[in-house]
Amino acid sequence: MGNFSSSRSHSASRRRFLVAVAAGGATALVAACDRAIEPRSSFQGTDITSIQWGRGFDLTDHTGRRRTLADFKGKVVLLFFGFTNCPDACPTALAEMAQVVRQLGADGTRVQGLFITVDPERDSAERLANYVPAFHPSFLGLRGSPEQTAQAAKEFKIYFQAQKADKGSNSGHEAEHGSYMVDHSTGIYAFDKEGRPRLLFSASRRTVGAMVHDVKLLLGR
Repeated sequence: MGNFSSSRSHSASRRRFLVAVAAGGATALVAACDRAIEPRSSFQGTDITSIQWGRGFDLTDHTGRRRTLADFKGKVVLLFFGFTNCPDACPTALAEMAQVVRQLGADGTRVQGLFITVDPERDSAERLANYVPAFHPSFLGLRGSPEQTAQAAKEFKIYFQAQKADKGSNSGHEAEHGSYMVDHSTGIYAFDKEGRPRLLFSASRRTVGAMVHDVKLLLGR
């Protein structure tokens, strides 16, 4: 009888041990799963680090100098595609980029704002020179031929489409090409100090505060 009680007690202890081991294993598994689904990025913008496009451009800035992303190595680059006749999205994006630079204080000198025109027929170097630096003196306007513009837009998966021109009563720089709007993508790209695409700030979700936060992270890496 004593042996039976001892055997039963031993079996109960073994069951408790196995249950404890199983519970511990389940806890470890849950913890591992939690770690697996934790966001690896502390960015507030959309992390595009793993993309295989958006690697660069070869265009001319508003001073007439040929530019590629390699020219800005060591700086965080904020890049926007637009056009100078844009009534809302473009000035808004450039103003936000300028606020980011200013809010960074001394670190703002390590940020480069770039504006690539999707309307090179009307956006001459002179027009870009008058428009882009008005938002921040360090910003550069970039342009290319229609073919180069299309290539840059394709590389960054930017949509743009000019609407039908109205040549009824135009004057000045629009006399030749007419008055028209250009539909286009409105996200701001951010590149790290090595020139790699890291973030995309969509117009519907971005804030200056979020961009400042993320640019600080890029500057610190």
